[in-house]
Amino acid sequence: MGTLATKLVLLPPRDPKSKGVVERRNGWFETSFMPGHASESPADFNTQFGDWLARANARVVRTIKAAPNDLLDSDRAAMLPLPPIPLHPGWRNKIRLGHDYYVRLDTNDYSVDPSVIGRMVDVAADLERVRVRADGRLVAEHVRVWARGTTVTDPAHVDTAAWLRRQFQHAQQSRAVGSHADDLACDLVRDLADYDRAFGLDDEQGVN
Repeated sequence: MGTLATKLVLLPPRDPKSKGVVERRNGWFETSFMPGHASESPADFNTQFGDWLARANARVVRTIKAAPNDLLDSDRAAMLPLPPIPLHPGWRNKIRLGHDYYVRLDTNDYSVDPSVIGRMVDVAADLERVRVRADGRLVAEHVRVWARGTTVTDPAHVDTAAWLRRQFQHAQQSRAVGSHADDLACDLVRDLADYDRAFGLDDEQGVN
């Protein structure tokens, strides 16, 4: 917001009058576009909606006595220029990847490369994709899901997790075998004092 020279205005809860313009526009979309339209995915919905808006914005609106398309140039002229630094729109977060190697976004879980478990990762999402990076390296990329309570898993992440699990179990078994061998070696070492006592060398009378 600071980069765009804008500010955030939080509307009070349960106060439809403060956001009536947005609600009226959404209501118009629901009654004018939604009836008779069927979509196979959010991307298909957005494509159809964009085509419909192109036609709708070419019509003269009674309240403004002009077609919205005819006002685009004057609106752009009144806008501030974009800042010279690149913008990063969308949702962003930085978290430590847990042992389950999933990150949560909007009630949905997305898998991440298990090789970065325990490290800090950057999660970024826009309207279409969810991307996770560790030290700038892309470690997960998924199509964003708009349903709720969905788990999205990359089969490659499952394979990596299985391989890491086998490596860990093998290391544990090797350490256990090594520890057992050390215990046996300790048991086989005889105290030299036992030989001294057997031959009477520890007795002062037996020492020349």
